[in-house]
Amino acid sequence: MIRALAVAALGLFMAGSAHSQETTYRILDFRDLDRWEQDDHAAALQVFLNTCPDLDEPDWASLCAVAQNISNAKSFFELFFRPVLIEDGAKPLFTGYFEPELDGATAPDDRYRFPIYRLPPEAKGASVWLSRREIETTDVMAGRGLEIAWVDDPVELFFLQVQGSGRIRLPDGRHIRVGYGGANGHPYRSIGVELIRRGVYSPHQVSAQVIKNWVRRNPVDGLELLRHNPSYVFFRTVNRVSPEKGPLGAMNRSVTEMRSLAVDPAFTPLGAPVWLEKDGANPIRRLMIAQDTGSAIKGAQRADIFFGTGDEAGRAAGRLKDPGRMVVLLPIQRAYALLPEAEQ
Repeated sequence: MIRALAVAALGLFMAGSAHSQETTYRILDFRDLDRWEQDDHAAALQVFLNTCPDLDEPDWASLCAVAQNISNAKSFFELFFRPVLIEDGAKPLFTGYFEPELDGATAPDDRYRFPIYRLPPEAKGASVWLSRREIETTDVMAGRGLEIAWVDDPVELFFLQVQGSGRIRLPDGRHIRVGYGGANGHPYRSIGVELIRRGVYSPHQVSAQVIKNWVRRNPVDGLELLRHNPSYVFFRTVNRVSPEKGPLGAMNRSVTEMRSLAVDPAFTPLGAPVWLEKDGANPIRRLMIAQDTGSAIKGAQRADIFFGTGDEAGRAAGRLKDPGRMVVLLPIQRAYALLPEAEQ
């Protein structure tokens, strides 16, 4: 599962407001969904089909079977689902995540000098292994064949470790996809917080891009800043899915750019269609599919939009922090079962 942990790991995690309100459920009409008529429902249906075969419950399995031979996607959703507004008292918050793409090679040279490592065997059984500084500045990893690839930018490698997965673009145009392979067991120390502590930036100035730019402008001090964080992530090659497709989400299927959501499964079932109404700059009105999760995604009205792979997707995802609402589409019987008896 790829996860947008960057904001949280930088010490900039935007937690939802504290609340004690009980979860409420309200069934809406499709006419209540803003711009429902204008969406590309067929595109959403294709994404739904990517993961619905993995849904075991009888109602979901039946709907998945029906969806295989649907000619009118909009009618399918309207006939077999009901929109359910689920609220838990917290303010809605929508952010974005992406898959990093780094330039790299399968052999080191003057440009590609920073290795992406597999997990060393002796680290597998250790609760705490060597620190980032020890891994990067000693010969403990040398000559062991643990390198998956070498990349050209240490700060991008650092953020690849924060994300936990990504794609390496090779000089010949091929790609290698890597996923989380383990860690050294040290706690994460925020380099964003460290820059604030040093007085380099104020809290409202710090972002992933600001940190990257500072490290690149200060290559020696920048490496030292990265080593302030002793936590180190190792990787594995992900061969199950083509690097040309989206990365694997929590359902072990590829997620789809601008159609896949990371949600809190305590409120939104994985695999369910979700109507998203994101407000703020560049509003979004779109039917998406809940196919991922994340440690920073907690609450009934909290979701992360997958923006795709690479720098442009990263910039767009990083700017997103908007209100709105999300409405979960549930099978009819399941939807009505959520209502109090007096409302059924």
